[in-house]
Amino acid sequence: MLARPDQKTIQTIRNAAEQMIRIERRRFQAQVVLDHCNGNTSHARTLFGWDQRTTRKALLEKKKGKTIADKQRSGRKCFSRKLPNLQKDIRSLVNPNSQTHPTFENTFRYTRMTAKAVLEALVREKEYKKGELPAESTMRALLNKMGYRLRRVQKTKPQKKFPKRTPSSQT
Repeated sequence: MLARPDQKTIQTIRNAAEQMIRIERRRFQAQVVLDHCNGNTSHARTLFGWDQRTTRKALLEKKKGKTIADKQRSGRKCFSRKLPNLQKDIRSLVNPNSQTHPTFENTFRYTRMTAKAVLEALVREKEYKKGELPAESTMRALLNKMGYRLRRVQKTKPQKKFPKRTPSSQT
């Protein structure tokens, strides 16, 4: 069993790893895990604070002698890139059904259309395909980002004017 490195050595190794990026860092981590941790990734996590998955990948790369490609981010593309006219079409559908705050306290526009109704109108009137449009929750977030609030606005009610009571008044 290897002796535990002192605190100064641990800090030096951590700092050296932080200065490197991706492949170089993994190569360095693999060598350190083999030299100071006897190949034990959980021991490396305890000593140096390194992620076990990364150190396992580093050891596997060292064993195979070739670099394993980093995973690319997956997921849907941003709707503004995929459908550049989407926001313009949403505005054309929602603006006739929206109103500003009655007291003009803020710049939000309130609409009576729900996110589900907007999605249905886009399919029906603007000829979008259902599969290319965002989910209902994403549409709700997009409407909020565009400045629409999805709730009813109560009309402002004028305050009743009550005559001031005077000592001489009967009622």
